[in-house]
Order: sequence, then C-alpha cells, then structure tokens
Amino acid sequence: MCGFPLLHLDKYLKVLVQQHKRFVAMCEEFPCHFEGTRTFVRRVTRVVTPGTLIDEPFLNPFENNYLLAIGIRDTGEALRTHNQVGLAWIDVSTGEFFSRSTTIDTLRDELAQIAPREVVLDVFLRQKKEHPIYAALAEDDNFVSYTAPTATSSENIHLPSDIKDRDTTSEEALAISLLTAYLHANLMEHMPVLSSPNREASEERMQIDSHTIKALEIREGFREGGTKGSPSTSISEINARQSLVAFFHSRPHFHADLAEALANAEDTSRISQKFMLGRGETADLLGIKRTIHVWTDIMKRVQHEKAMELSECSNFDVNDWASLDALISRMIPLDDLSKRIGTALDDKSSNDLFESTSTDNGNYEDNDETSAENAEAIFQNDTETLWRSGISKWTIKPSFSVTLTSLHGALRKLLFQQEEMEKDLQLRYDAPSLTLRVSPAQGMHVHLAKAKRDQTKIIEDPNFVTMVETASTRSFFFKDWSRLASQIAECTIALTSAEKEAFDTLRNEASNDGRVNNGRHPTVELGLLAAGRVFTPNSVTLTPTTRLHVITGPNMAGKSTFLRQTALIAILAQTGSFVPADFAVLGIVDRLFSRIGAKDDLFHDRSTFMVEMLETSEILRRATPKSLVIMDEVGRGTTVTDGLAIAYATLHHLVNKNQCRALFATHFHELSDMLGYPYQNRRNFGSVEFFCTDVDEIDDDHFAYQYRVRPGVNRDSHGLKVAQLAGMPAAAVTVARDTLALLKTARAES
Repeated sequence: MCGFPLLHLDKYLKVLVQQHKRFVAMCEEFPCHFEGTRTFVRRVTRVVTPGTLIDEPFLNPFENNYLLAIGIRDTGEALRTHNQVGLAWIDVSTGEFFSRSTTIDTLRDELAQIAPREVVLDVFLRQKKEHPIYAALAEDDNFVSYTAPTATSSENIHLPSDIKDRDTTSEEALAISLLTAYLHANLMEHMPVLSSPNREASEERMQIDSHTIKALEIREGFREGGTKGSPSTSISEINARQSLVAFFHSRPHFHADLAEALANAEDTSRISQKFMLGRGETADLLGIKRTIHVWTDIMKRVQHEKAMELSECSNFDVNDWASLDALISRMIPLDDLSKRIGTALDDKSSNDLFESTSTDNGNYEDNDETSAENAEAIFQNDTETLWRSGISKWTIKPSFSVTLTSLHGALRKLLFQQEEMEKDLQLRYDAPSLTLRVSPAQGMHVHLAKAKRDQTKIIEDPNFVTMVETASTRSFFFKDWSRLASQIAECTIALTSAEKEAFDTLRNEASNDGRVNNGRHPTVELGLLAAGRVFTPNSVTLTPTTRLHVITGPNMAGKSTFLRQTALIAILAQTGSFVPADFAVLGIVDRLFSRIGAKDDLFHDRSTFMVEMLETSEILRRATPKSLVIMDEVGRGTTVTDGLAIAYATLHHLVNKNQCRALFATHFHELSDMLGYPYQNRRNFGSVEFFCTDVDEIDDDHFAYQYRVRPGVNRDSHGLKVAQLAGMPAAAVTVARDTLALLKTARAES
C-alpha cells in the first residue's frame, strides 16, 4: 500500500495485521551516493506479522502478544499423540522468552494458557494436514505461519555456558531454532539479541485444561491486568504469595501508598525492549528515569515503614517482612542511570511520590538521618539472612520445631566460636591472612594466604603441623580447630536430618487431603448480594478415604455452583490469594479438569454428546492422583440406559484408575444403588461418599430450594418444578405430571 499519510500508518496496520491477519512489509528509502549523484534506494526493513509487533500503539498494554513456535520431529512416529513436542514463545514487545516440553495430547491446554497471537510451524508440516497438531490448533482458531530452521538461526541467542546441562529436549531446541529463524526473517534490522529462554516445568504449575478455562470462565481473569503464569504447585511459593497478600491486607495504608507509587511506573520491560530493537524516543528515556525514581522511593518507603513498625510495635516479628524483603532485595539500584538521563534530559514531572509521608522530625529520607540509617541497617541485615530468599542454605525456618530452634542456636554458638578463634589466632600469631577452612582435599585446616609474611610465629609453634605449601600459601593442621570444625559438621548433619524430618512432615500435611468450610462462589455471591439475596455457603472434605463425592439433587439447587466454587477456591489458593471460605486446607492440585455444561461444536462436526464424551475421555486419560476433577451430568446427552452405563464406567475409572479427588454431580440416582449405597462395605467404591441438595415443598404450587449440601441421596430431580418456574403452560405441566406418575407406576410394577 502507498499513497496514505504516514500518520495513518498505525490505523492501517491494526486493520491489516490484527484484524485480518495479513503480513505487511515495511519499505524505507535510504540515501545512496553514486558517482557524485545522490539517489535513494528502497528496501524492506521489517515484515509486520500478528506475533512480531514491537511498539505499535494499538498493542494492549495489559496483555502479552506472544509468538509461539512448535518444534516436532519429522519422523514416522510423529503422528502419535503422546510424542514429545517443544514449545518456545516470546513477546517481542517485552522480551519475555520461554520454552517448555509437552506432548501433542496436551498441546491444546498449553495453547489455551499461552494464548499466542501467532503460531510458527516447520515447513514440512504444511503438506501434512492430517497431522494431529492441526486438531489442537483448530480448537481456538490459531493463526499459523511456517518457516524452516537454519543452522545459523540461533546465532543471536546468547545462551549461558551451562545451558547444555539443563534438561532442554531436542524438540525444545528445534522450537527455539524455528522461533529465531522466523524472527530473523521478519524483524530483519530490528532483530534483538535474545537471552536464554526461561524454561517452564509443567510440574511447577497447576495445569488447567482448555475446557476448564472456558467452563470456569477464568480466561478474562488470567488475561486482564497482565497476569502472568498459572497457579503454583510449590508449597514454598504458595506460602510466600499468601504471606504477601496477608501482609498488605493487614496494612491498608501502606498498601495504598505503594499502589499509588506503582501507578506512576512505566512499562519498563517494553521500553527496554524497544531500545534493544534500535527504537524508542526521548519520552521513553524519561519514562525509565521516572520509573527508577519510583523504585527508589518505594525502597525508601519500605525501609521507613519497617523502621516505624519496629519502634512502635512491641510484638514486631521480622518474619512478617520476609517475603517483601525478598522482593525488595531483587530491585537493583539504578540511580546512576537516572542521573545520567537527568543530565541530558529535563523532566519536570518527576516529583517525590511520598512527599506527604513524614515523621514528627520531618521527612524521613532527608531530615532524619539516624532513622534512615537504622532502617537501612535493618533492611540489609534481614535481606542477607532471609530464609525465603534462597541465600541461606537452610530451607526450613528455625521456629518450625523445637529441635530446629535448638540446633540453629547451637550452630550459631559454634560459628561464633569459630569467628572468635580466627580473630584470636590472627592477633596472637600476627597473621592477618589467617583463615579457618574446611575442604574435601585437606579437611579442617588453617590457611595462610600470605605465608611468607605471616608464617614466622606459626611455624615455631609445635601445635601447627604443615600440610600443604605453595609459593605463596601454606596450610596447617591445628587440633583445636579440627575439634571445633568436627562439632560444626556434626551439628550441620543433625540440622540436615532435622530439616528432612520437617520436610516429610510438611509433605504429609500437603497431601491430597482437602477441606473447605463454608466455601462460596466469589462472583455468584456478588451477584446475589447486588440483588439483595444471600449466598448459601457449603463445605467439602476430600481425603484418601473419601476422595470422590457423588452429588444428586434437583435442577437449579446449586450443584454446578458447588462444583465450580470448589475448583475456583483451589485456583485462588495456589495463586496465593485469599479464598472465599471461612477455612480451607487444600492439598496441592497438579491438574484441574472439568466437564460442565452442554454445548455443541457444529463447526468441527461435533454434537453436544460428542463434545461431552471428548471432554470425559480426556479427563480419564490424563487425571493423576493429585488432580482435582469436577464433572456434571456425564451421560445425559444420550439414552437413559446408555448414559447410566457411561456414568458408572466413568466413576469406576476415576475411583480405581485415576484415584483422583473428584466431585461428580448427576441426576442418575440409580448410580448410588450400583455403587452400593447405603452399605458401608462397598468393595471397589469405599472411597465414594454421597451428598445431595433438596427442595422444601410448601404446597402444590410453591416450593423453595435448599442450597445446602447434605449427606445422602436425593432420588427426585424435581424437573417439573423447574418447568413450572420457566413458565411452561399449566396444561402442559399437568400432562407431564400425569405422565410421570404413570411411568413411576409402571417401573414399580416391573
């Protein structure tokens, strides 16, 4: 295209690239001097595609614009759905780069979570439309492009030296090669220097399949506001997240101050990426400067708050600040860069974000040097010894048990003795370079870094026995240090054993058990409150002996809401959030599956029942003992006998094969008889419990739902009452009631 004003370029790019998925080649003119004559040449400098947008103004600042490459080997076994495929995806606008290994069978779920704007495949797949990878891509109508990997496609990736030691699969390497080849071909002169991709391990995140993302309506929740990743399966990470949420919840004014400051920060990841691509302008530099100012003020504000809390609170607990200190310790001071930008550019909009925050003595960062110094000392001391920061080799907090507290106290005393012994020996033997060391080769020894200068008095003492000597250093055996070092080693071994025991205790606590008291559905509750109604909470307990609940009851009585709220509580808990319940103890959920709702997929030639069976089969094939499954009305899309048989087979597989936690809502109350209810000795179904909802019948024309889930089985679905509520003509309701009575009589007689 040509002939339109340059200022309208972004408008047309949005229509062509984002809406119509077209590639746009950007041509620019460059001056060329030939034989004294100045001419201009034109060449393509970049090809704009849906997945390679950089700084276009129509990019949503709250969403990632991912370009995903899928690497799969061209082999005869490639059609098998369990075969490995590699994934590599990048947001060119921010520089975020990830890789992961998965299977074709789970590819659809990965696509649902990554939500790429463009997918890149190897060119050999262009002619293999029967490949199962296309079925996964067609699920959400993903836009597909093709490229060929080249031997030099990864030359712009500066991988760390230990990259070969990582568990990167050959398929992942192929995906990375495809991705970089595609970026080279389209970004051309704007190709950035890429860092090594962050490798995402599936076991570290809760896996949520594509059906569940849609059924629980959590796609918007994951995407709005730039939310990254998935709920964690790491207990330490979940605890750290929950600690942060609880920390700020208990300090609303502090939370408001930091939120106000963060609102003034720029999207520095996108700005930095623009600079790496050779783009950007003055406003971006000023944005970097303002954001550095925000960072500095936030760090000062945190130090000030901590110092004030320390001086005012008698029950101050430094562990309450551990998670926040760990985050603050990752913030690198960039004041020099800010000053450098300030010397070149004037930015009058940069003001102190916490000017109003002051103590009785004035502004805390300028007028109260003592307070600032104390806060700095507290901050530095804590960040160096944070149990959560990963700096210390100990992973369990000493306060976890009396044994750990005692052992840590003993170790501190021994280390203090080591420090005192080292200082005493340095002074007594006039040897500043003397250190007490332990190494696999020399064991416990005294080391002199500058032996020629410091060995004079030591070699005269018979208590020091020379072990190793080099041109500049010398090592000695010293009995007192050997004895003390042995005590330190024994204490360390005891600590390691105690930590293992503590870890086993925690692991048992983090088993598959789950208990939620008075859980609620967060959005349904808000809707009811807006209408002046009250949500009825429900409790659930899932243990190894009661891991599957069969839930019966009438339509419209809250079964589906109960299933959904349990799944949402698990998600919220593993994201580190508060949960809508009075109390909740949840075992880690590695995968979350759902089979809820009735819908067809005519575009892919799938009936309602076919969609139901596809979702059910996927759950039965993939659920693990640590998974959580919610299933509603399995088998209802076909005849009663066929549906009942399928529902029974599904329950049988969940209990005996998958052995997962599950909530199974059904109108087939005959299932309870087939599973052995109400007898206690149910052979293969001992871990199945039965719950139900009910209605209160006031008279023939009036009734009220009981939304409270109770133990038992409800053998009446009250479908006619729902038809009556929906406004079915009275004559039709009467006919239905008479027909139902006849059917029940005939069944009883048979």
